Amino acid sequence: MALVPGLPTALGGQQSLVQAMATVTTGTVHLSFAARPGVCGNGLNNISTRQESAEWEAECEDQPVRVALQLENHAVIGIRTYVGGQWRVGSATRDLGTVCAKDAAAYLLQLAAAPRSLNGDPVLPATLADSVTIWPSLVQLARNSRLPEDRRRTAIFWLGQAAGAAAVGALDSVVASHDTSRELRKQAVFALSQRPVNEGVPALIRIARTHRDPELRKTALFWLGQSEDPRALDLFEQILQSGPSGPP
Repeated sequence: MALVPGLPTALGGQQSLVQAMATVTTGTVHLSFAARPGVCGNGLNNISTRQESAEWEAECEDQPVRVALQLENHAVIGIRTYVGGQWRVGSATRDLGTVCAKDAAAYLLQLAAAPRSLNGDPVLPATLADSVTIWPSLVQLARNSRLPEDRRRTAIFWLGQAAGAAAVGALDSVVASHDTSRELRKQAVFALSQRPVNEGVPALIRIARTHRDPELRKTALFWLGQSEDPRALDLFEQILQSGPSGPP
């Protein structure tokens, strides 16, 4: 079947996203899918989570997530992500139209798990997909030593933004991992600092008190200082009272 550049092509019930991608050798493939609640953008480089205000809100389109995949010899070599706006007619070799958000996230996370380099971030659009729980996949990416370090760092960042206390346990495991570089473990400490205080502060205090790496203890103390949480102040007071030989 001949493909008309730029025109959406609906996926049939038996045709998966992977199979559809396999039909393109070289060129650009467009796909769109539903964004999770609160995600909006201006169609260009501004993607954000809508903040409620009593009197003002930015012009920010809620739907959909749009992803452009650049292929060369059947391999994805680049990815660009937008929210809102619309595709220019004729700007793609193939437009897959609107696909299932769950299928899109699974495909994008599969791209992220491949150890080859990509121009662009496959993790970002996966985190924007509606009704998808991706934090278990983010943990796997963060722990995968075969992946480029910037991709593992991105996975850790988004893990810090994931909803639920499970994200804290996952970040804790990254900090404790002896197979992960110090810089990535520092990134995990930072991600813990971005969690709600009742989740992040206890984890940071535990790291500051007990972690074997003095650099990670120091990093945890720094972010505790930024929190202005009374529990952090109590820890600082204990440290000062105990002197140089005391905790952490």
